[in-house]
Amino acid sequence: MAVLVLDKRKQPLMPCSEKRARLLLDRDRAVVVRVHPFTIRLKDRVGGSTQPVRIKIDPGSRATGMAMVRESGDGIQHVLWLGEIAHRGHVIRDQLAQRRAFRRRRRSNLRHRPARFNNRRRSAGWLAPSLQHRVDTTTAWVRRLRRWAPVTAVSQELVRFDTQRMESADISGVAYQRGTLLGTQVREYLLHRHQHQCAYCHGQSGDPVLEVEHVHPKSRGGSNRVGNLVIACRDCNKVKENRDAGEWARDLAPARGRLDVARRHNAALVDAGKRPSLRDASAVNSTRWALFQALKAAGLQVAVGTGGRTKWNRQRLGIPKGHALDAACVGEVEAVSGWNRPVLAIKAAGRGSYQRTRLTRHGFPRGYLMRHKQVRGFQTGDHVQAVVGAGKKAGTHTGRLAVRASGRFNIQTPAGVIQGISHRHCTLTQRADGYGYFVQSKIAATETEEARTEAA
Repeated sequence: MAVLVLDKRKQPLMPCSEKRARLLLDRDRAVVVRVHPFTIRLKDRVGGSTQPVRIKIDPGSRATGMAMVRESGDGIQHVLWLGEIAHRGHVIRDQLAQRRAFRRRRRSNLRHRPARFNNRRRSAGWLAPSLQHRVDTTTAWVRRLRRWAPVTAVSQELVRFDTQRMESADISGVAYQRGTLLGTQVREYLLHRHQHQCAYCHGQSGDPVLEVEHVHPKSRGGSNRVGNLVIACRDCNKVKENRDAGEWARDLAPARGRLDVARRHNAALVDAGKRPSLRDASAVNSTRWALFQALKAAGLQVAVGTGGRTKWNRQRLGIPKGHALDAACVGEVEAVSGWNRPVLAIKAAGRGSYQRTRLTRHGFPRGYLMRHKQVRGFQTGDHVQAVVGAGKKAGTHTGRLAVRASGRFNIQTPAGVIQGISHRHCTLTQRADGYGYFVQSKIAATETEEARTEAA
């Protein structure tokens, strides 16, 4: 992975190799600015010639791939840096849902509050906080890379998913406007689809009350799409609780009675016929133009490319599938060199919460957090290296820190959480910035050859 370089006045220069950076540090001609991504600052140089550097972005719902490439005159793009940002939109959505539930309960039965007028207005281009987070995180990393490298342009994959074609491949013409529920209601459609019988027991439970039921529970993120709804009797709906249909089928094994055998079999069929969720595709469709406008507002030259062009470039050049490698193939690409390098995995972890009280699922306090952020000079989110000489946890542990008042911290490493590490063993490598980092190993050339053989 190339090392980012700043001059004496913190202006970006061209990245250098790891070997050259090691020599500069050993000769005391440079100092380390940050570890992730690894950046150094020269002590004896001001200014210098640079080459065109472009940032390429492959936006996604759960993760966004980024690549920084150097463009040469012969059309070859040399990869300098690869990164993959893991978003936390689902965490934001769950936290807002919990806050909404607490507020609803306070208004209902804890104390009286006057009615509130629904007169709030949303500006044009408003996005939900979980979606706006994806745009803000991506643009924030573009600004960061511009501070550390001489970036002159940005390329974005402006992909659009056809959600109706994802559900029905042969849809065309006026069928786009008609939809699945043309001329009918949801319950009527489901009753007709399941022939007025429970989808799990087919009427063997004897319960005549039929209800609309979610295959993937709504409490666990299931949607109200028709593909996620079935008709179930009240008995089966109550027994299934908030489990997925596939989980319920596995929990029923081994079935003891005839009714359980039928439920297990039919629940497995319902789970096998479940349609894929369109949440990720909808998130990308909602944020693609907002990200494009945000990048243009940054004053950069923005070029766009389609998802089909990215896939064609990747397959033509024999590059494996991956978010960061897809980003390197965005737009007009003649050839890509140096793509087989480590990828910096960046996880958006947030900067903590102002809430100092732990709550039960009913909203009552069950514990209190520390009122101060730092313990023994460390705070949650710092990146440390802990060298433990003896004991069950002997070894070198590198990762993100979670402080405890006792002075025995937890370290989040790529292999898992290491608990109870004393502050005496910890050495600070980088202050908290709201992200967690670890380096993914580069893809071996043998795997590429296997992929080419499978494609042939």
